[in-house]
Amino acid sequence: MGVSGEAVRFAEVLVVATPCPLLIAAPVAFLGGMSRAARFGLIVKGGGTLEQLSRVRSAAFDKTGTITTGRPALERILAEPGFDEMSVLQFAASAEVYSSHVLAESVVVAAKQHGYPLLDALGAEEIATNGVAAEFASDNAEDAATTVRVGKPSWLREFAPALALAPLEPGELAIYVALDDRFAGAIVMRDQTRDEAAQALGELQRLGAERTLMVTGDVAATAEPIAAGLGINEVHAECRPSDKVSIVSAVQPRPLIMVGDGLNDAPVLAAADIGFAMGARGATAASESADIVNRYDTLTSLPWRYVWERTRCGSLSRASGSASSSAWVSCSSQRSGSFQR
Repeated sequence: MGVSGEAVRFAEVLVVATPCPLLIAAPVAFLGGMSRAARFGLIVKGGGTLEQLSRVRSAAFDKTGTITTGRPALERILAEPGFDEMSVLQFAASAEVYSSHVLAESVVVAAKQHGYPLLDALGAEEIATNGVAAEFASDNAEDAATTVRVGKPSWLREFAPALALAPLEPGELAIYVALDDRFAGAIVMRDQTRDEAAQALGELQRLGAERTLMVTGDVAATAEPIAAGLGINEVHAECRPSDKVSIVSAVQPRPLIMVGDGLNDAPVLAAADIGFAMGARGATAASESADIVNRYDTLTSLPWRYVWERTRCGSLSRASGSASSSAWVSCSSQRSGSFQR
């Protein structure tokens, strides 16, 4: 019997004789991709995410804890008249104990390094996306308690209208402190850009990401110098969670991957085509909302396509090869009369 050389006939024989290897080819590829991703510290929650990853055209990033390390160092304290540096830092750290924000830990550490004891709060509440408010016993006999608020200037201005923005150098950030209706001062810190950030973003662009943007709750004076240093030309600053969702939903081309770590990023991670959470130190809500969770505190594993394409092609090739071999054996057995069901 001769060989026709017709691809269609070969495919027909392949499907009829051994359909099982063909049916499992895609699941094998997805499982292989998820397994390989796990070796890079990435927990992928579904096979569809891998399929999306291979076609990503836009990438959006949070700043603090994502592009930067999230471990800022204290630069200086700008105390307003009537307050000193110690009281500003002490009150701020005592309130930040009750905050889940990635910057809160750095404020607490700075106070401890200066030997300032933390005050016991009578009660505290974290206001998502804005900051934290805590009540402390007042030194003034006329007042039962003093409310300390630490967070964004736009939020603190609602209670302390005299708040003035701190002058910042490129790469610096400011944490604002108010006591009741009085603006107490600002804590200026500097957060370092991750060492691997430039390489990771460059690799994303090389792999096909046509548009990269930074979407952050920080002020523009802090975000723009960091973005410029990494070649990110599009910066959206002072964003609330709803703002992030609106911005990311409108971005073209698609699919889009959103990389974030904080509680504020949970909604936009869920809204993006692919949510990528920095899970090592990030908020639990971010990890639960994301499609991919990075177990390591690094951006090195972010460039995805090399891992995915190699796994997908390898798995499909192995599955197809198995199907071809099975079909050849099956046909040979039928010709020799030894085929049995």
